[in-house]
Amino acid sequence: MNDPIEASHPTLSALFLDRRICCVDALRVADLPAGRVTRLLVDLVHDGMGRATQLPVIVVKGRREGPIFGVTAALHGNELNGIPVVHRLVATTEPDTLRGALVVVPVLNVPGLLQHTREFDDGIDLNHVFPGREGGTESHVYAARLVSRVIQPFDYLADLHTASFGRINTLYVRADLDDPTTAKMALLQRPSIILHNPPMDHTLRGWMSSRGSPAITVEIGNPHVFQPRQVKRTLQGLRAMLAQMKMLPRRPLAPVPAPVLCDRSRWLYADTGGLLQVLPELRDMVEEGQVIARQVDVFGDLVREYTAPHRGIVIGKSVEPVSATGARILHLGHVVEDHRFGTLEALLEEPLP
Repeated sequence: MNDPIEASHPTLSALFLDRRICCVDALRVADLPAGRVTRLLVDLVHDGMGRATQLPVIVVKGRREGPIFGVTAALHGNELNGIPVVHRLVATTEPDTLRGALVVVPVLNVPGLLQHTREFDDGIDLNHVFPGREGGTESHVYAARLVSRVIQPFDYLADLHTASFGRINTLYVRADLDDPTTAKMALLQRPSIILHNPPMDHTLRGWMSSRGSPAITVEIGNPHVFQPRQVKRTLQGLRAMLAQMKMLPRRPLAPVPAPVLCDRSRWLYADTGGLLQVLPELRDMVEEGQVIARQVDVFGDLVREYTAPHRGIVIGKSVEPVSATGARILHLGHVVEDHRFGTLEALLEEPLP
């Protein structure tokens, strides 16, 4: 490791204000001290002036052996709600009570965050290029080094996202509900909606799954804002997962409504242009044939009404009034009964390894 430098962060508990930050070339959990919180800056790539882009990583390492649980945020640079979640998770996790290690990455897409953009420097969506490759474009190299230098040791992953610009989301989880471990992780997160969504190639969750490491995607509300209620509920879910894995002591959880299960979903798109008004609210149930949006032209004349193609629940929606042909309207989830994946109670009874 290089010589450490003194640093502090005003949003974290005073408990951590005297911690040091170490600049390293890769995360090596085994080399870090047990019973402590360690802050790292991991070198990834360099800009045209030779300056390093460094990834912030915080490791809470317990004194007892156990799994490595990873929590990542801001893979898209405008998706900010996950940042205070990981800050508060670290601030409320005592190393002496932790079994294994908690590794959090407050910002995966450092250039995107600094430029207030969703994509990486070269305009590529990082969540479409995993596991990346050395010798490729800037985004491919960045993704490859995220994997090899930081994410490789994770046994589990919760990847925190939000909606993108012009859209809003409810608090929901994408998970493979046919896998008992990820199904239980999703339920313990206690979202409003759980969407059965087997992982796709080239996403971070897909790469984790391909190597046999359970992973879920948590969609925490809206872009480029901090939403305290969503942040608090996500934090409670993460702590519940860590407790079920016996990484943290169990604590009673406040009751919340059972999530709605969806076996699939679809975005509905505008087939013409105009000024769009989406009528249902998040989490509303809509019926087949129900009018869900109206579009008027610049003169105020109605040009199109859009109806729901089937009964479903509103997972997300557009809040961008100026909508060209092909613009998103509404993210509609197809609701299923519990028997599609077993009852909620049965899923919760499945042990986490």
